[in-house]
Amino acid sequence: MISSAPGRKKRKWEGSKALVHLLLLVAVFLICFPLYYAFVLSTQSMEEVMVTPQKLWPSSHLLENYVKIWARVNMGQLLFNSAVVALAVSLGKIAISILSAFAIVYFNFRGKQVFFWMIFVTLMLPVPVRIISTYQVVSELGWVDTYMGLIIPLIASATATFLFRQFYLTIPDELVDAAKIDGSGPLRFLWSVLLPNSGPSMAALFVVMFIYGWNQYLWPLMATSSDKMKVVVVGIASTIPSGTQPPEWNLVMAVAMMALIPPVLVVLFMQRYFMHGLLETEK
Repeated sequence: MISSAPGRKKRKWEGSKALVHLLLLVAVFLICFPLYYAFVLSTQSMEEVMVTPQKLWPSSHLLENYVKIWARVNMGQLLFNSAVVALAVSLGKIAISILSAFAIVYFNFRGKQVFFWMIFVTLMLPVPVRIISTYQVVSELGWVDTYMGLIIPLIASATATFLFRQFYLTIPDELVDAAKIDGSGPLRFLWSVLLPNSGPSMAALFVVMFIYGWNQYLWPLMATSSDKMKVVVVGIASTIPSGTQPPEWNLVMAVAMMALIPPVLVVLFMQRYFMHGLLETEK
């Protein structure tokens, strides 16, 4: 008996769906296994870490390792510094980008497009290209080994400016005209109309920029000289000896796992707003 076309299409769709699920499971495994392996190492003693083949289940040294490395690297100070930098960078980037995108979209002035493309071109400049000149400026201002020196050079964002510009371009002209008829000035229009509508986009960018600020390594390494100003990523690197002494990988992984907790909490808490913001930006 010849099967009907709808039946063949249904089986084809079910086969494709199964393949997609299989690929997703493989992707989840590839992403999650390194994190699980790092956690397992953080619970083992150094002797267990050096055993071959490596054990793939947690051991009984979790509390011992975490307490030991917390005191050794002053983990509380590292987490506090990273939180200050990440929060200030993310909020500062959003504030500056909102204002710059607002000016580019809603104000007519000579060279507007030139300024926009100058901002956009900075996306193509790798950090090492401008890091020496940035350090010289920070040093002359006396900001080395300060929060100002850590935050200000990271606070501008061409990416956020571009995304807010794209979002503002989707605002209907009728809404702008209605605000003008209502007697709203530029700042009132920004505060009363644009900012309430920009909430999802701001939430999505906050998550991205918080992780960006939290993961900074090269600039904090150059801009700090004392242990009290180090951020957590620099602290992780400092637990790995530079000489011939083998690293204590169980303690290194313990620091890494603790460093993961704040950004993971931010992502989990902001997940709904993050996805909604991305969808709003794509419209």
